[in-house]
Amino acid sequence: MADTAPADRRGGFGRGRGRGGRGRGRGRRGDEKTEWVPVTKLGRLVKAGKIKNMEEIYTFSLPVKEYQIVDYFLPSLKDEVMKIMPVQKQTRAGQRTRFKAFVVIGDSDGHVGLGVKCSKEVATAIRGAIILAKLSIIPVRRGYWGTALGEPHTVPCKVTGKCGSAMCRLIPAPKGTGLVAAPTPKKVLQLAGVTDCYTTSRGSTRTLGNFVKATFAAIGNTYGFLTPDLWTETEFTKAPFQEHTDFLAVKQRK
Repeated sequence: MADTAPADRRGGFGRGRGRGGRGRGRGRRGDEKTEWVPVTKLGRLVKAGKIKNMEEIYTFSLPVKEYQIVDYFLPSLKDEVMKIMPVQKQTRAGQRTRFKAFVVIGDSDGHVGLGVKCSKEVATAIRGAIILAKLSIIPVRRGYWGTALGEPHTVPCKVTGKCGSAMCRLIPAPKGTGLVAAPTPKKVLQLAGVTDCYTTSRGSTRTLGNFVKATFAAIGNTYGFLTPDLWTETEFTKAPFQEHTDFLAVKQRK
């Protein structure tokens, strides 16, 4: 009796509490997926259906502070982890290692974003980088090489992006050329929806972080160059915040 009592007590204490704790934890985690409650004016307008697409947001240069807005308009986004690198900081107790994640996100149809996040854990860094990539998503202007037949397939003109010493230049290419690029810019251009493009690069392109940022900057410059087909007179309309003032004035129910 004396020998069996401690064994029973030990078994019941360890296994019983462990099972119960794990079960409760799993249940709570499942309930976390709640409905999106917007906290910004733009989020409220999007959820109410007052803004129809991302292009309206870009037209009025409205800052996107909630990643759910991007999820709402672009449900087909794909993400690609470009690199995970350890970074260290010297402290009194020794080195503190964290992980830096570079993530590119895009729908292969004219939208691409880049996110960089540093965290103690790899999974947390990737999650944070995906959210930052969604918040930094930009429109990609595509054009033609030669005759304007079919869908736009390449960049509209020669564009350059630079970060650190890494420089990336995108050059329009004829249909069927494909992406003549290193693996890093190739992935970014695929997610941006560019199918034919020549590229050239300079500097330390093995610094992948800077190379990705340079390619992203070059893609962002496609809308920075005003070509003659964009010279048409602009018809000014009211900004969404001004147009839906009455809706935004109503207090949101919690």
